[in-house]
Amino acid sequence: MPWLEAAAPVRMERVALVAPAGSLRQVLVQVADAGAVEIDESGRDADTPSLSARLLRAAGRERQTPALSAAPADPAELDRAKRYDLLAGEAQLDAHAAAAVRRGSAAGLAGWVPANRLPEVAGRIAELGGALVPLPHPPGSQAPTLLGGPPLRRSLMPLVRTYGTVPYADIDPSWLAWASYVLMFGMMFGDVGQGLLLVGAAVALRAGWPARARRYRPAWPFVGGAGVAATGFGLLYGECFGPTGLVPTLWLNPLDEPIPLLLAALAVGAVLLAGAYALGAINRWREGGWPVALYAPSGAAGISLFLGIGLAAGGWYFHDGALIWAGAAIAVVGLVLAFIGFFTEAGGKGTGVVQALVELFDLVIRLGSNVVSFARLAAFGLTHAALGLVVWEGTQALWHKGGVMVVVAALVFVAGNAVAFALEALVAAIQALRLEYYELFSRVFQLQGREFRPWHVPTSSDPAPAVTAAGPG
Repeated sequence: MPWLEAAAPVRMERVALVAPAGSLRQVLVQVADAGAVEIDESGRDADTPSLSARLLRAAGRERQTPALSAAPADPAELDRAKRYDLLAGEAQLDAHAAAAVRRGSAAGLAGWVPANRLPEVAGRIAELGGALVPLPHPPGSQAPTLLGGPPLRRSLMPLVRTYGTVPYADIDPSWLAWASYVLMFGMMFGDVGQGLLLVGAAVALRAGWPARARRYRPAWPFVGGAGVAATGFGLLYGECFGPTGLVPTLWLNPLDEPIPLLLAALAVGAVLLAGAYALGAINRWREGGWPVALYAPSGAAGISLFLGIGLAAGGWYFHDGALIWAGAAIAVVGLVLAFIGFFTEAGGKGTGVVQALVELFDLVIRLGSNVVSFARLAAFGLTHAALGLVVWEGTQALWHKGGVMVVVAALVFVAGNAVAFALEALVAAIQALRLEYYELFSRVFQLQGREFRPWHVPTSSDPAPAVTAAGPG
């Protein structure tokens, strides 16, 4: 499926970096300057640091930003010239060179490179006699993860990255995570006026204003999306800086109809959980094939149980016996699949049965509690509406007294809305994040990935103070 591949991490190639021993340093300089190869750290001997590393440590400059000289440099001369940047680069290069496997006149290192960068790096080192030889992926290990895409997609990634690194085999859910987050935020923070303030803040962040807030510029899609969602729900609730009557109520007043709002929140939660289950099943299949996707609680087993309970609940609500029995049958299939998975994971036998039954009971209880957790979408929506009502009624009471109290009423309205805005925005942001991580991501992800960390040390334009023959290799 092309859309799945577009949402997947960048395809990685396992490669062997091979070079003549005599030109290993020059090849490593080119690789470091390209910044596209993650070299395996296995095989390094931390107990025997190179001269460059010892001199750097003696100078107390181990955190120095590294650079590399194109030509071999004498570490002692670099130390005397206080070129700690080049000394730090040489220390890293020496460590990689020392870890190289040598056979006759050739030296080699293993690592990972993005498939789209492989021709570029191979071309850079070919003139020096180096080559990148594709290798099969090591069994039982996963490739490092590099998430690419356009700038807007990359700006949405921190929500997922804060939770953990997407496994290499999984789908990057950044877009879906952003959409679900702003939807939940908007349901808890429904107010047209305050939502438009968030939209204005997003526009300012996108434009880089004010200057001191430019470091928060990548957050503008979250602020803008939350503002649009809050504005939309504000129209549904008839809220604009509280129940001021400035906008019509297109759906319901939260304080007048809390039960329909609660049911709507549970329905939204059910839809989001269904999406998380679907994405989780895809990830389980990509991680371990159909057995994992079939028996995992976040795979087909969990989907069947969730769907079956939902259908049975719908049949009970609509008094439809056929729907109840169909839901019960599907739920039983999910329970059987989950039991098989738990039993196999526990190692079988009698203890496996007991452990599988306990896990099964926990699965059912957690599923119910996960759905109920989304009731907070309604609860905090009610809280926000109640705060707006308190501020608006206080403003009206003061306004009707006339005279100087009109000014006081205006101050109460502005200050009250400012407090409600700050408090409720913080609460809604935290609660939406909590639902995202605990209820949704716990089904999407089962493994933790490893971030791709290429070795990148730029080549310095300033020549080394002394160039001597020899270098590593």
